[in-house]
This record gives sequence, structure tokens and C-alpha cells, in this order.
Amino acid sequence: IETPAFDRLAGQSTVFTRAYTQYPVCGPSRTSLLTGVRPESNGVLDLKTRMRDIDPDVVTLPQHFKNNGYVTAASGKVFDPRNVDSRDDDDPASWTIPYKQPIRRADTQGDVRWAVLPVDAPEDQFVDGDINKRGISLLREMAADPRPFFLAVGYKKPHLPFTVPTTYFDKYERDSFALAPFQSAPKNADASYLLWNINEMRSYVPTPPPGEEPAPYPEVFTADQQRELIHGYYAAVSFIDNLLGQLLQELEETGQADNTIIVLWGDHGFHLGDHGMWGKHTTMEQANRVPLLIHVPGHAGGTTATMAELMDLYPTLVELAGLPVATHLQGKSLVPVLQDPSVELGDVAISQYKRKGAFGYSMRTDRYRYTEWVMPDGSVVYRDLYDMENDPGETVNIGALPENAELMAEMAALLRANRTGLLRLQVGHN
Repeated sequence: IETPAFDRLAGQSTVFTRAYTQYPVCGPSRTSLLTGVRPESNGVLDLKTRMRDIDPDVVTLPQHFKNNGYVTAASGKVFDPRNVDSRDDDDPASWTIPYKQPIRRADTQGDVRWAVLPVDAPEDQFVDGDINKRGISLLREMAADPRPFFLAVGYKKPHLPFTVPTTYFDKYERDSFALAPFQSAPKNADASYLLWNINEMRSYVPTPPPGEEPAPYPEVFTADQQRELIHGYYAAVSFIDNLLGQLLQELEETGQADNTIIVLWGDHGFHLGDHGMWGKHTTMEQANRVPLLIHVPGHAGGTTATMAELMDLYPTLVELAGLPVATHLQGKSLVPVLQDPSVELGDVAISQYKRKGAFGYSMRTDRYRYTEWVMPDGSVVYRDLYDMENDPGETVNIGALPENAELMAEMAALLRANRTGLLRLQVGHN
């Protein structure tokens, strides 16, 4: 994907190649990152629970900075609006400058919910363009303030629908896109836990062939439909890359670039046809691995394969800023890795999802992805294991093989050794 701004930032940052969300859905993922604890600990495991209804006294990451003298502000989607006080006010306790809802113009859809739609309109007419415009305005205001600042800019794309300026579609030849090579359920696996009917994607419709009426996606997406979606995803990422470049250029022009920590993160991954999936909502690698770049002035940066979790950002930023350490956090500080990318911090990263009444706890190690589906009483109803070294596409569940019984026991023990915040594993297991 053409991403010159991402690439420049990566060249100045520590790049985490093994960073993982704690929950592959936007609301719970963001709440986990911004509270520094796992979803079961903050109570947000869906898109309707408001975090302060569960814990009115929770101190979020930006709120911690605010409480320690920082001016804090947000533009766009930082918290999920469904998990805070209101869509218009966001989480007032977190922000010094009141939140302002972004405006959607050019990307407002009509009666048909197109999954992919090029629109010939100026960038600032799109919701992400408006988010960036306000982000730049806030940056100017905060950089001129003598107090230190914490600014969060949350772009919406490449979230569905892929409605972005036409110019970004023009960067790519649709016929050049290769389709995911493996589009089935893994061998020896129970697909009823692993996979789903991609309802989010099916709430949109593909562009029909010329002369035909819009129709829902078929059970199996055609090659043309798949290439259209990949094209839309690429265009959306390039659009956001350009906006990021504008934001970073503004930071340079304020004179604060050499005094500002920058973190770029994504709230979850996205299946682009692998396993027949489009979107997130699985315990598999593609839905849970996320981008994570951390730029710290004075640090050389580099690439690290240490296991990182998004909830590690809270303690990391607190330490970098020299603020008092919050004792409730469940993540670890990544500062040692920022100082030396060869440092290994911990040996696992854990994500979770829910399906059929069970929580799927999915643990990534250096070599394996191991998942247990656990009921409220602690009983385990399904397990699988993938050799990510020899089978990075997760095509065969080797946990079902008798010769791996000892390995499965080792994985179960390792998961439980890291069960802080995984409440159903506190109950016990069979």
C-alpha cells in the first residue's frame, strides 16, 4: 500500500511487529487501551456498555495526564462513542478542551449502503478530513499553550464503508490485487467458534455489474467483489496516510516535534478474505494483530518482535512522561524496548472474543496461537492451536492431533500463568 507518511514515521520510531488488541472490536479494544486493563476488568465487552456506568471513578489515560497538568483534547474516534457518556460529549472527564463531534458530508451515504464508493470531493468534506482539520487546529492551540499537551486524533478509516476520495482509488489497478490464498475454515477446526457470517460486511452491498440492480453479497464473494473490497481498503489506508502526513507536518511547524512523543496504533486487525472472512470478530491472527509505532525524541527506534498489547500503552506513556504510576494497570511498560529493540518483554499476548456463550481466550506466543473457549463456570468447550512458524495462515488446527496432547497441556498452563484480568480462567478449568 502506498503509505509515505506511515513509512517516514516508522523510520523514526520503534515498530512493534507483534502487537495485539485485547478485543477485536472497536469499543472494547479502545476502552481497554484507554483504561489500561483487560475488557473483563473494565466491564466493556460490547458496543453498548458505558464504562462509567460500570466504574464511575475510572481514570483514563488522557484523564491521568489531565490530572497531572496536561491540556488534553481529542478529535474523531478515540473512545468508541457508544461506550462513553454520549456521542456529542464523549468522555468529559478525559478532556480539558470540550469534545466536538466531527462532520460527515461527502461520505454521507444515501438509500444504498455501498461497501466501496469513490467520491469526487475535497478531502475536508469527508469525516476523516474534518477530524484532521480539527486535529490540526487543536495542535496549533495546544502547542502555543505553555502547559504540556496530550492530543488524540482518531481517524475512522479504513473502517467500513470504504468511502474515500476518488484520487486514492486512482493510485491502484484493481486487477492487480491478489486474493487471499486460503479462504476456508482451518482443517480439524470447529468453524462455529472460529468463524462467523460476517454480518457487518453483509450490511453493505457490492457494486453490481453494469445494468444490474444492487443486491446483497452472496454466500461466497466473487473474485470481482473481493478485489473491489481490497481496492477500497487500500484506497482508505492511503487516504489516512495523507491526512497523517498533514498532521505531522503541522507538528513540525509548531516547533514542538522534538519535544513530542507520537504513538500510532490501530484498534484491531481486519480479514481481507482469508478464511472467507471480511472484517474482525475472530480470535485469529488477522483480526487481532495491530499496527503499533512509538516515536520518542532522542531514541533511535528500530524494529522489535517482542510481544506487545495495546493496554501496554497506558503504563508506557506514563513512564515516558515521568508521571506518577497508576497502580491499577494490567499492562506492562514498553520503555525498555524503546531503549533497546532487542529486549524481550514477556512471552505472550492475549486477545479475547465471545461466541456461543463462551469467551475465546487467544494467546499468541513466539511460535503458536493457542485458543480456549471458556464457559461462565470455567469449563472449556473448544480448543485449537496453530503453528504460526510453519503455518502462518492458520490453515490446520494441530491441537486436534493426538501427538500434540503434551504441547496443548503446556499451552493451557502458560495461558493460566498469564490470566490476570481473564476472569473466567479464575474459576477453574476441566
